Amino acid sequence: MTYGKFAYLYDELMKDVPYQEWVQFINGQALMYGIKGKKLLDLACGTGELSIKLAEEGYDVTGVDLSADMLAVANEKAVQKGFSLFFVEQDMAQLEELEPFDMIGIFCDSLNYLETEGEVIQTFERVLQHLKPGGLFLFDVHSIYKINSLFIDQTYAYNGEDVSYIWQCFEGEHPNSVEHELTFFQLDPHTDQYNRFDELHMQRTFSIDQYEKWLSKIGFELLNISADFHNSKPKKESERIFFTVRKPNSF
Repeated sequence: MTYGKFAYLYDELMKDVPYQEWVQFINGQALMYGIKGKKLLDLACGTGELSIKLAEEGYDVTGVDLSADMLAVANEKAVQKGFSLFFVEQDMAQLEELEPFDMIGIFCDSLNYLETEGEVIQTFERVLQHLKPGGLFLFDVHSIYKINSLFIDQTYAYNGEDVSYIWQCFEGEHPNSVEHELTFFQLDPHTDQYNRFDELHMQRTFSIDQYEKWLSKIGFELLNISADFHNSKPKKESERIFFTVRKPNSF
């Protein structure tokens, strides 16, 4: 999944995303499971908003994303904040040639952009290879409930002064998948007119049991599954599922 022009509007459109809650989640899991090292890999880091917040917390962050446009924005923001972060353009399902990490995360439901079971499994395998023994893998995904009940056949809109969008959600090709059709209108300050462009994004999720089976088969130790930024078990109408797993010391 590449983002094109969307990369340059992403932060404006996502300004209400609770990034600080992800930071608290990461800090809490590191403390709970005794992770002392600070070397962290932020997979599908996008424009680097979370990567930079983690750097501010003292983490040694490497960011990986498939979109060169997203990474260009991320690097510019990091430099402006005074951080020299390492950003790499790679597909997380093909991750290679990076040093091992104390923690690896795939946040903001980015794993849901992988379209096939094989890509998810391959990503998990690559993460395991790039973790230090005893290292944590943290990720969150949309629940099946959210995909089917809160996205499919819904329309959302945003009317800003400089940018507006219409976001329509349709049932995807695969079970528990959704296609997001996004139409943007961006103000051109030189002409005082709005330019239109369109994006199509697809997301797919799987059951909690399925994720657990894949992770266990690959070799991860399952530590915790929670929902919606609360350290409590997922419920029927939970929207975001969080996984904490560990690479065994003996691996």
